[in-house]
Amino acid sequence: MGAFARGECGARRLIPPAFPARTLETDMTGDPMEKNASILLTGGTGSFGSHFVPMTLEKYDPARLIIYSRDEMKQWEMAKKFGDDPRVRFFIGDVRDRDRLYRALDGVDYVVHAAATKIVPTAEYNPFECVKTNINGAMNLIDACIDKGVKQCVALSTDKASSPVNLYGATKLASDKLFVSGNSYAGAGGCRFAVVRYGNVMGSRGSVIPFFKSLPEDAPLPITDPRMTRFMITLPQGVELVWHAFEDMIGGEIYVKKIPSMTIMDIARACVPGAETEVVGVRPGEKLHEQMIGEEDAPHTYEYDEHYKIIPAIHNWSKDPVRIKNGRKVPEGFSYVSDTNEDWMRVEALRDWIDENADTIGHF
Repeated sequence: MGAFARGECGARRLIPPAFPARTLETDMTGDPMEKNASILLTGGTGSFGSHFVPMTLEKYDPARLIIYSRDEMKQWEMAKKFGDDPRVRFFIGDVRDRDRLYRALDGVDYVVHAAATKIVPTAEYNPFECVKTNINGAMNLIDACIDKGVKQCVALSTDKASSPVNLYGATKLASDKLFVSGNSYAGAGGCRFAVVRYGNVMGSRGSVIPFFKSLPEDAPLPITDPRMTRFMITLPQGVELVWHAFEDMIGGEIYVKKIPSMTIMDIARACVPGAETEVVGVRPGEKLHEQMIGEEDAPHTYEYDEHYKIIPAIHNWSKDPVRIKNGRKVPEGFSYVSDTNEDWMRVEALRDWIDENADTIGHF
């Protein structure tokens, strides 16, 4: 950890070490998935899959890693990178298609669920389609995992699922609840389900960093609101959190990574130093600040060195020492929000990260 200095928004600003900063703490060690297992990744051609696939192939050497997605062109592009690797398989399919999921899950041990309709304005203007993918798709996957004998399933979530103000967040909150309750639905000895939640993925397709970098050199940078803050995470950190969830989970936990925040103005300064800015207003369904844990979750939330864990109250799971392990209960009224975060990323640290990853920004 670096030293702290007083920063914008009245919070402490971290003077960080080289980014990406953290590795998972020592109690996260061990192999979350068995070697030579069969793994299926829904939405596998998206940003998360671009890092999860090569990292998991190297670390766990699975017998099969199945990319399950509906985009034929993205699968073709991905196959060019991994097509000679006999462990990587490609299934065209949609999580809305229950029968196809059942077929794809034959002999699968572990599932990572990354498929989602996730662009906030798209969800606002296509609400029924968002519900079909994010809620109905989750129900289909839970049923298929239980019936096909999958051992564990980890679903990806978002900060927008905490106290949601847009349709995407509302559907992901419902999805989170479904996966948590899926442990009761599966019964004793059935598939175990958990959720991981994190915020803005730095440099991913459609995110703010490649957008700012794509604008003409003399164009002003459109700023929704100068007060806006965002959590910042790299995809390798997200992959490591998923690995940890497989290792640590008993069933029903929601894992939240501790990550730094930045103001939108600092992100703009890091992307295009000296550029003029233009305030354009907040988009439909957008929050000023990202929230990953709300006050209503505080009674069931535990803190660890590198993450938080929300443990559901059903069946008194939130009091279960096997699930809590070495966690420390957070204080009453606790929330984890980007503007009150104690960990702040400096402009120079983000600028260094952009320079180091210039060739891949916007391409994953």
